[in-house]
Amino acid sequence: MEISPAFVGTRLKDYRCVITWRQSMNYAAAVNDINPWYFNDESPCGVIAPPMQAVAVTWPVLEHIKDYLPDDGFPMETLLTQVHYSEHLQFHRPIRPCDELTIKGRIAAIVPHRAGTHAVIRLDAFDSSGAPVFTEHNGGMLRGVKCGGTGRGEVDLPVAPLPLSAGDEIWKAGIHIDHLAPFLYDGCTGIFFPIHTSVKFAHTVGLPGIILQGTATLAFAAREIINREAGADPRRLKTLSCRFSGMVLPGEDISVNLLERRLDSGGMDLFFDVGNASGGKAIKKGYARIEDIND
Repeated sequence: MEISPAFVGTRLKDYRCVITWRQSMNYAAAVNDINPWYFNDESPCGVIAPPMQAVAVTWPVLEHIKDYLPDDGFPMETLLTQVHYSEHLQFHRPIRPCDELTIKGRIAAIVPHRAGTHAVIRLDAFDSSGAPVFTEHNGGMLRGVKCGGTGRGEVDLPVAPLPLSAGDEIWKAGIHIDHLAPFLYDGCTGIFFPIHTSVKFAHTVGLPGIILQGTATLAFAAREIINREAGADPRRLKTLSCRFSGMVLPGEDISVNLLERRLDSGGMDLFFDVGNASGGKAIKKGYARIEDIND
């Protein structure tokens, strides 16, 4: 199979939704994050959604991507080969219950990779006033799919800074992944794919069993970063990105590892990874930007 970079720039059909307090609280509950910002609805500021709920907001588009792509010859069969490979989130302001959001998407990049083709979809969320809420660049690896030509769009993708050191971690947070974790994340977020809940389906695609959702692993990392490095204030998280590089199996332990903290006048850049039980990395090239805010 082959995909042409000429599809870069293709716009998706708009998707609209309304955020509810149950959705935002359920997302936090899915990753056992008891931060009061997500639950205390008696607070003068009200509740806000965990930043990672952005991926649940856009999931209906990605889950039904064939319905959002125009009928212009896009090779739909290539989508059957994809796995979630990269994630980059920019948070312009917190998601809040009662937000009426419009998601506008386009194919941002199609570039060759040794494993196939890296295809990136950009998804921008706007509120009812037209103000931006978040921007997601969701990258899928089309395994075994050839990229026609040299690719297109890579120079326009957001690029996270690189760490300056390669020393020991600053801190390490061990997290046990309960056997029910994939089911709770599935049910509380609406992010459904059968490799995470069906042993039978997971075996048919060559997996040893069901695996934890990649965005759940990233959400656990975001939980630790916000609560440890941002004073438990999720409004301070402005950017979060990573590469998904390994499996997390239910019943095993993972570790969120802060590798470097780089301070500047406006906040700090944080570099992290997530280790899995096999000694590998479930997440590589983790990056978070924490900024100071004035209430």
